[in-house]
Amino acid sequence: MRVVMFGYQTWGHRTLRALLDSEHDVVLVVTHPRSEHAYEKIWSDSVADLAEEHGVPVLIRNRPDDDELLQRLEEADPDVIVANNWRTWIPPRVFGLPRHGTLNVHDSLLPKYAGFSPLIWALINGESEVGVTAHMMNDELDAGDIVLQEAVPVGPADTATDLFHRTVDLIAPVTIGALGLIASGRTEFTRQDRSRASFFHKRSVEDSRIDWTWPAQDLERLVRAQSEPYPSAFTFHKGRRLEVLAAVVSEGRYGGTPGRVFYREGEGVVIVAGADARTGRNHGLAVRRVRTDDGRELPATEYFTSMGGYLTNHP
Repeated sequence: MRVVMFGYQTWGHRTLRALLDSEHDVVLVVTHPRSEHAYEKIWSDSVADLAEEHGVPVLIRNRPDDDELLQRLEEADPDVIVANNWRTWIPPRVFGLPRHGTLNVHDSLLPKYAGFSPLIWALINGESEVGVTAHMMNDELDAGDIVLQEAVPVGPADTATDLFHRTVDLIAPVTIGALGLIASGRTEFTRQDRSRASFFHKRSVEDSRIDWTWPAQDLERLVRAQSEPYPSAFTFHKGRRLEVLAAVVSEGRYGGTPGRVFYREGEGVVIVAGADARTGRNHGLAVRRVRTDDGRELPATEYFTSMGGYLTNHP
């Protein structure tokens, strides 16, 4: 089939690589300009560079809604558009143009975690598995019929980076498998159960800020979700920013006020956590490794030279 590809960053790069290695003919690539956004500088393999290396025409757009783009698409005469990690709305006159419509590839198990940063949100929320979904695009974001979907389990120590590497390897088989079904003539696919749908926004610095009223189990997952190269989870100690690089849920239960620097336990320093910490029924977050605002990285047992005081949401 003749394919036009819309994509960005490593997700788009892997999709384009799979298409170039397949029996399909990539006739045009549309991608975004480079960005300085913290999350868009991560996993930033260039779709444009890969296309140009293979002699595929490239268009750079923030939004795919201009007449010149539409004309180029009509001239390309695609059987299908394949999109992955396209960051803005694609209008119906674009996604409905190809003979077989537009196939969107999304790194979650739709209908859950539509939208942005699905792996990070899924890890924070304690999901047991994540994956990749190829679905037909319609008027509603990430809501079209599912063509193909594959999942991988989430382990108890997995970071968002681990899950990225595991799911990015699913892009090629899911994309090419879905295109095979479309090329075979299938037009009926699995409708999404919209009663199970959830939609998440882009992550920003504010979303990495530790809220000590969260349960320790949630905070431990937040720390893993914000693993390198993502911006680390952070808090404030004595008015200065402190990044939490590694932490586990405490063995003991600790009562008091959320954010209290309380007790040395094993290799960590326990911070009281949970909105109902006053009951004494909660585990704390045993912080094991931190980074100071001047870039020093050290064990929490060396950073906290004495117990007492509080970690806070703001300076």
